[in-house]
Amino acid sequence: MKKIVILGCGGWGIALAILLHDNGNSVAMWSPFENEVSSLSAARGNEKLLPGIKLADDIAITGNIGTVSDADVVIIATPSVAVRSTAERLRGVVNDRAIIVDVAKGFDEQSLERLSEVIARALPNNPIAALSGPSHAEEVARGVPTSLVAASADISVAEAVQDFVSGETMRVYVNTDIIGVEVGGALKNIIALACGIGDGLGVGDNTRAALMTRGLTEIARLGCAMGADKDTFAGLAGLGDLIVTCTSMHSRNRRFGIEIGRGKSVQEALDSVGMTVEGYHAVKTAHQLAQKYGVNMPIANECYNVLYCGAPVDTIVSRLMSRPKRHELDTNWLK
Repeated sequence: MKKIVILGCGGWGIALAILLHDNGNSVAMWSPFENEVSSLSAARGNEKLLPGIKLADDIAITGNIGTVSDADVVIIATPSVAVRSTAERLRGVVNDRAIIVDVAKGFDEQSLERLSEVIARALPNNPIAALSGPSHAEEVARGVPTSLVAASADISVAEAVQDFVSGETMRVYVNTDIIGVEVGGALKNIIALACGIGDGLGVGDNTRAALMTRGLTEIARLGCAMGADKDTFAGLAGLGDLIVTCTSMHSRNRRFGIEIGRGKSVQEALDSVGMTVEGYHAVKTAHQLAQKYGVNMPIANECYNVLYCGAPVDTIVSRLMSRPKRHELDTNWLK
């Protein structure tokens, strides 16, 4: 049995708490927000995020960061924009043997770093892993069979995560390509956003399939430029997460894109979703990373133009379709 502390009490944090508790671990949850601690402690769930889902009575919920001091595992389940500040809170509090697992999907907007790099700078002595893959909190919390990938440069760390996360309804694979796993998890949100825009505009299945396929190429193209293994993008953190995020109404990134495609402003669309839309932040970072690495990412670039530059959304499809003709394999990541 591991003592596991989950930092972040959103839907994914709650779902992980239920999963890890059911696996026989001692689980506590932490939030920096006093009202969130009190409401979750009283209700033992969040009806807005996960209706009908309840936390076991012995899952502690606290606002005291000191609860991590004797933890075996600390899981950072905050939005990506809060990972830096959350990791810095742990400095001098968490013990060096604790495995730090990041489940947020995105980049650090200030430094353009992957989130594990941000955590490593704050906590250089701790083993670090990323846990990613196709996993809606709404389904994990209900025990829907799911597969994830645990990634770390140290295979023994990835295998340790695999051991305590795996259970009757959760199968976990390991991968030492933490770069590819993190890049895939962050960038698939952009493609889901693009698919949502297409849905909002009323285009069809053919368009969505094209966006997903060419979007995966863009993800892998940038990932490989950043040092990832191309094969990772054919796995759970690449193709797998892309499929589920682009096709499900559980996906807040797709729902955000639908509202944009229907003509709502960025702020109206964000308000409509009512939760963190990681793809909105990732679009800006991906635009900067593509420029830094000299990588062509037309779908991500068009999303950036619409969301940050005021480009008309109703012509986004025609702008992508009218690009110069190419040979498919000229821009395939497998070359």
